[in-house]
Amino acid sequence: MMNAPGSGSLEVECLIDAALPAFDGHFPAAPVLPGAHLLALVMHTVAQHPALAQRVGDAPLVQQIKFLAAVQPGQAVRIRLDDTAAGIGFVIRCGTTLVARGQIAAAAP
Repeated sequence: MMNAPGSGSLEVECLIDAALPAFDGHFPAAPVLPGAHLLALVMHTVAQHPALAQRVGDAPLVQQIKFLAAVQPGQAVRIRLDDTAAGIGFVIRCGTTLVARGQIAAAAP
């Protein structure tokens, strides 16, 4: 899988359940998945893959994140993780739309 920096990437797809409590009150007339939930999906994906989890350690640092588009209930998102020299880069897409991108790394010792 992804052992050395720059050695690979991983993609997973997540269906965003319309019944998620995260949508409650996050805008009732036009529900949008909060960015914090998207980041939690990224962190969960990293945690599910031992090589990635080891790369960022027990307390990963979000070095940067940019939210670019909204995710509505029932949509599917694709999370791509890329092993880089600086840590793990991520991109989230909904279809062809770029939803978010960022970088996580191990916290400084």
